[in-house]
Amino acid sequence: MTDAKYFANTKRGELFELKGELNSDKKEKRREAVKKVIASMTVGKDVSSLFPDVVNCMQTDNLELKKLVYLYLMNYAKSQPDMAIMAVNTFVRDCDDPNPLIRALAVRTMGCIRVDKITEYLTEPLRKCLRDEDPYVRKTAAVCVAKLHDINASMVEEQGFLDLLRELLSDSNPMVVANAVAALSEINEASSTGQPLVEFNSQTINKLLTALNECTEWGQVFILDALANYSTKDDREAQSICERVTPRLAHANAAVVLSAVKVLMKFMERMNDAEFVSTLTKKLAPPLVTLLSSEPEVQYVALRNINLIVQKRPDILKHEMKVFFVKYNDPIYVKLEKLDIMIRLASQANITQVLAELKEYATEVDVDFVRKAVRAIGRCAIKVEQSAERCVATLLDLIQTKVNYVVQEAIVVIKDIFRKYPNKYESIISTLCENLDTLDEPEARASMIWIIGEYAERIDNADELLENFLEGFHDENAQVQLSLLTAIVKLFLKRPTETQEVVQQVLSLATQDSDNPDLRDRGFIYWRLLSTDPAAAKEVVLAEKPLISEETDLLEPTLLDELICHIGSLASVYHKPPSAFVEGKTGLRKSLNPRSGSGDDGQLSNATNEQQPTVIPSQETLIGDLLSLELNPPPVQPTYTTSPINSYSNVDILGGGLDTLLGGNDISQPAPPVPSTTFPPTASVPIPPVPVSSTSGLLGDIFGIPVTSTFFTPPKELWLSATDGKGLELSGTFTRRNGAIHMEMTFVNRAMQSMTGFAIQFNKNSFGLAPGQPLTVQTPLQPNLSSDASLPLSTNGPVQKMNPLTNLQVAVKNNVGIFYFSAVVPLHVYCVEDGSMDKRVFLSTWKEIPSQNELQFPINGVNLDADAISSKLQSNNVFTIAKRTVEGNDMLYQSFKLTNNMWILAELKIQPGSPDIQLSVKSRVTEIASCVHKMYEILLLN
Repeated sequence: MTDAKYFANTKRGELFELKGELNSDKKEKRREAVKKVIASMTVGKDVSSLFPDVVNCMQTDNLELKKLVYLYLMNYAKSQPDMAIMAVNTFVRDCDDPNPLIRALAVRTMGCIRVDKITEYLTEPLRKCLRDEDPYVRKTAAVCVAKLHDINASMVEEQGFLDLLRELLSDSNPMVVANAVAALSEINEASSTGQPLVEFNSQTINKLLTALNECTEWGQVFILDALANYSTKDDREAQSICERVTPRLAHANAAVVLSAVKVLMKFMERMNDAEFVSTLTKKLAPPLVTLLSSEPEVQYVALRNINLIVQKRPDILKHEMKVFFVKYNDPIYVKLEKLDIMIRLASQANITQVLAELKEYATEVDVDFVRKAVRAIGRCAIKVEQSAERCVATLLDLIQTKVNYVVQEAIVVIKDIFRKYPNKYESIISTLCENLDTLDEPEARASMIWIIGEYAERIDNADELLENFLEGFHDENAQVQLSLLTAIVKLFLKRPTETQEVVQQVLSLATQDSDNPDLRDRGFIYWRLLSTDPAAAKEVVLAEKPLISEETDLLEPTLLDELICHIGSLASVYHKPPSAFVEGKTGLRKSLNPRSGSGDDGQLSNATNEQQPTVIPSQETLIGDLLSLELNPPPVQPTYTTSPINSYSNVDILGGGLDTLLGGNDISQPAPPVPSTTFPPTASVPIPPVPVSSTSGLLGDIFGIPVTSTFFTPPKELWLSATDGKGLELSGTFTRRNGAIHMEMTFVNRAMQSMTGFAIQFNKNSFGLAPGQPLTVQTPLQPNLSSDASLPLSTNGPVQKMNPLTNLQVAVKNNVGIFYFSAVVPLHVYCVEDGSMDKRVFLSTWKEIPSQNELQFPINGVNLDADAISSKLQSNNVFTIAKRTVEGNDMLYQSFKLTNNMWILAELKIQPGSPDIQLSVKSRVTEIASCVHKMYEILLLN
């Protein structure tokens, strides 16, 4: 009979009956009672009141009953720490039990009971078990040390458990060695010092290699990972290690194979014997190919790792192209990964069969896969120059199929081929122009427009083609608009006598009628260039472009080296370092080739294993450095007169520039001035009278126009739909003006009746936000009309912690009813104007806040340098206290204060030329850190 009967008892008074059965004199009855308790606990019932009675059942020789009681203890010890102490004596006795299974069970349970009060009583039993005569007990105790370190790291170090673990590396039993290595690795990753706990030497490595042949597959993984961190200058020793690791490549477990590959890859990088490296290279290919015969999920993991290996050493798999050919029943994620590796392995020797495969893929039914295949043909043309002509012919064949998405993808890649091989394949432009009417995707339209603009002198009707695109300018995607603007300016510079009107039209559309700041900036730049220096305009717009290469999609070398150190882990699947996706994990920065930074003993130097620097890496040694930092003072805000921007509306910004161009085709020599009557008055396009935001800062440089406040205000969001508001639609945003928070709202009446009697109320919230005055809406609000309202807010309202902290619950009332909605207030509107700290106060505050309160976050895609970041944040009341350069990275130290007088300190680590930034946040309230991260993302990415 199964144990299902224990889950079927739901009668009332059950706990009382169980209490009696647990105290029964009959062993069998006690065991049945404990099973019922475990069953109740499993389904979520609270049986913690039976704690003393269950603990009494520990006094038994029955292994099954003891396991059940220990399971109960692990579950309830944290909620009943005082009662859990009752079990300490039994643990101590069980650690001396003659049965090794009971001793191991006791020490395993001790490690799982995460109660500080108990840990100090368990050190002596654990020490005994680490020296136990039975290997099963020793290997269990080794893992227990890692668990104890997670609870109380200082106790583990003070009690000498780390030394005992190191001794276990020399144990005669291979499983004990494997568990000791695993425990030390776990402790090492959690260590805050960044120093390796074990300095491996030749003797230790030899013992690990001996144990490697006899332990289980997961024990082998731990040992191989440890070997990968060993560094030696002796080529003979390195070769010996590789020879003893090589048999692991034939293991049935994919994790063991990948760990062995990682060890060999790292040692190959350190060896000088080219012949031995060549031999190893040949041995690596078969196991990697074998992994591709597994189930799709394992294939995908293998392919992601192979992708890294191929980038580092393409020679390993250069003769194995056929194994990456796509099968008809491969899942899409496997197909796309194989496609990427095929391109990386493409060479002059195999390009013929690769192109044949890719052309076949382009006839598949999976649209995403077909797009990738067509794009792959273009990448092959760019990578293998000798095959470019064959690739172009293949793309033309695909265009002739008239399959819409194939044609559009082909045009996108042909644009890149034109960039790579200028003045070589332009004869196919007429074929491309035949497909203009079928283009409906932004990227394809933008590529076709670029081609027309770039080769306008070769296309007789280029002006007509671009005018067709111009008809629906405002309906186009921003990418298409930017491409069209540039193409028409190119056309004008090449054929000025015929395209005067069209260039005026596009400049007007881009600057006067567009809300896109990038488009307006580019339009104004072109306008100014054409009006002041036509020769310079030609040099800028028609300048020779840098050639593109296939290498642009390769990982950055230092990142690739780090990922090679993590082969077989999630980092190698994500192609990101562990710190990018493991919360709170700084990780050890590993280097693939430590020769340049190794010490005399051949071990990895501290520089390769140190943690990511914090704001103050060492308070004792760097306080003086930080105090002597050159401060980055806030830029002085110039004062301007209040003349409105639209006072420029009557100025012809083009001046005589277009007339000059029209004077002749040779624009290097300015033509004689042309009377102003040549142009109709409409040629003077006024600058829209809209305040210029920070994204339009170039206008100030070009036109000398004062730039208004750069405080970032997010675009309005829909807070209340017409369906939920019974006809009332409400959208809004939050901003900060003159030291006060404002709620900007737009009310739209979608109902058939007018609306009156508007009022607003906030629920309690984390920052005490409340309306500063009654809501004012133009009433009556008639059907299909809208009304804007700006509501000043105060921060003196009732406070209640919300989730998330910036959440705001709002009620809006009118004559139709009362409606509720939630809005997230961006954190930067809470930042007050006096949030700049003195640098000495900054240092002392940083030291006062506990180190565990420091949290780190990545911010990706920031295309600004340190000074631009500092300026942008300062305009939003986030102040830079100091700036310095550490190991080639710019470090910004910042402070800001919220309306509730909460101070937050932050560090930004900026790598010049990289769009990825690391943010470290330190505050006395750790819950605010995620909101701060979101705030930085909003400010730096908009």
